[in-house]
Amino acid sequence: MRYEGTIYRPPGERHSYLLQATVGCSHNGCTFCHMYKDKRYHVRPLADILEDIKLASIYYGDIPRVFICDGDAMDIPTEDLLTILNTLYAAFPSLHKVGIYASPGSALNKTPDELRKLREAGITRVYIGVESGSDEVLKAVHKGVNAEEMLEAGIRLRTAGFDLWAMILLGLAGTGEAGEKHALASAEIINKMQPRHLSLLSLVVEEGTVLWRQCQSGEFVCAAPEEILGEVRAMVENLTVDPLHFTCDHASNYLPLKGTLPDERETFLHALNEALSGNVKIRPEWSRGV
Repeated sequence: MRYEGTIYRPPGERHSYLLQATVGCSHNGCTFCHMYKDKRYHVRPLADILEDIKLASIYYGDIPRVFICDGDAMDIPTEDLLTILNTLYAAFPSLHKVGIYASPGSALNKTPDELRKLREAGITRVYIGVESGSDEVLKAVHKGVNAEEMLEAGIRLRTAGFDLWAMILLGLAGTGEAGEKHALASAEIINKMQPRHLSLLSLVVEEGTVLWRQCQSGEFVCAAPEEILGEVRAMVENLTVDPLHFTCDHASNYLPLKGTLPDERETFLHALNEALSGNVKIRPEWSRGV
């Protein structure tokens, strides 16, 4: 129960015990991300992680959910991760959900057999930041993989049996026609990857990031709110995963949408068209956050 630096978790893990097994992100090179810039990435000593589990069992008693932090805990050597999982399930008899972030790199670095063993050992849900299906955008933001590699990472995770949760970052291509191309390419990669869950977040440029400096110099121009809404509409129109748990209600989003596709497609499109026509108020810029 010791933590180093600020701890981040997906909104859906708000009721989970947060076990910090890694510090920071193994990639930590994305131009838009500020979350782990103050941390030097490393895997915590296994003995410390296991001791934290013991302390948590004493302090909390039995718990049903755990999220393993930080930004890419899937990067932990497989044997160590299996030890962590076995210890968690032994310590908490009611434990039935264990979530984890995976970078595309860590998903590709593990063999299908390793991923299958981790699923069998009790990792139930994996979150992956896809960000975009566009090679151009992924290269521009230094994601570290191209769209083909990103797709392969997602398919490996899904095939291993994980409950896959993908995330796309709206506005990442900036203003103009590139935004629509980004949205259509993102819908395409999600359709091929077929996650069970998809979250759309909207770009908020954080001071101190590479992208912030690109904005200051004029190299990058942020998309306007109506362009972001247009990206959402393009994705909603073109997503074919059935069923897909769809969320676009993060604090960064201009118009909160949440439900299931394709069942609620027309409802979402109506709300988006109303917002684009000015009949529905959108979240003001000052209240958006990451």
